[in-house]
Amino acid sequence: MAGAQEKPLLVLGIMSGTSIDAVDYAVCKVGSGRVRLLKHWQTKFPKQLQERLRAAASNQATSHELGQWHHDLGRFYAIEAQRGLRGQRVQLAGLHGQTVWHHPSRKNPATLQLGEPAYLAEELRAPIVSSFRAADIAAGGQGAPLATLFHQIAFGKPGSHVCVNNLGGISNVTSIDWRGARKPRLLAFDTGPANVLIDLAMRQFTGGRRAFDRNGDWAAGGHPQQQIVECWLEHPFFHTPPPKSTGRELFGEPFFNRAWRQTSKLSPPDALATLTELTARSLALNYQLHLPARPEQVVLAGGGAANRHLVSRICAHLLTLQPLTNIQTSDQLGWPLQSVEPAAFALLAYYRWRRKPGNIPATTGARRAVLLGQVAEP
Repeated sequence: MAGAQEKPLLVLGIMSGTSIDAVDYAVCKVGSGRVRLLKHWQTKFPKQLQERLRAAASNQATSHELGQWHHDLGRFYAIEAQRGLRGQRVQLAGLHGQTVWHHPSRKNPATLQLGEPAYLAEELRAPIVSSFRAADIAAGGQGAPLATLFHQIAFGKPGSHVCVNNLGGISNVTSIDWRGARKPRLLAFDTGPANVLIDLAMRQFTGGRRAFDRNGDWAAGGHPQQQIVECWLEHPFFHTPPPKSTGRELFGEPFFNRAWRQTSKLSPPDALATLTELTARSLALNYQLHLPARPEQVVLAGGGAANRHLVSRICAHLLTLQPLTNIQTSDQLGWPLQSVEPAAFALLAYYRWRRKPGNIPATTGARRAVLLGQVAEP
């Protein structure tokens, strides 16, 4: 039995992030310390479901609505998983769910992800691991970031210091410093907003016709107002040392509404350039303040890594800190930009199924390593 437990499994990972724009699926062959991507696809949220999830994440939903949308989303995950698999069978799935509340306070921490996993278990006839964050929070952690283990396995290099930076709605970095040691020194934390404020501005400027600034074309045509950015960079979150995590509660609608008033006299391109500059500068500021050493390589992943203007601004600011840093995107290393996060939860599902801890206490702040996730079986 012990030998059988170490056999690789075909695992489906499912992730929908802070941007609430789409669901990413990744089928991986996962073994202990090994992950290989076999298939990846993305499914956009239907407009009505997307609007409901954004309302839930903005504290604009009743308990009755939350209950209904939890099941609606679970059915959507299951239908789209089966459609993308096209008859392929998986042995296990990891479902992150849609975060609508993440409050990692010391006194009364809480997190909530919508998406009932029972529908996936029924549709796929496979065990489903979900609710990954709760156990870490119960152990005194922030419940985030949780992709650290995957980043180490997929991108870590013995003898080198690599940072993996996911640019979803929120930006998070994993520092893997493997110089002069048998095991890497790990540090992971959220740096602040990535796409969320830019996306909110695009929807505002276009009356909802555009959900994001494709390639950063609008921002590239504007001029960032550095005085406004300097004001925003005084936000305490950027200066708080890790462990730390954040979400739409801090850098979603509440922050955007204030930023919208501050940029009301700017042209749309200038406003978007200013918000894009905040993402780039806050990322670099976190590296400067909170990393023990400058990385030799930075790997950018997530939807924001497809925004050429944002990437160029991140490169400009990071290279002022460390001119010799090699900056790449994950797809240049064999991992499509949107495959990294779902693959991370495929790995975490495997670890939970094998009864291995999936959190790294040094990065989440937990008292101990714990089993992440709850299992629903068909």
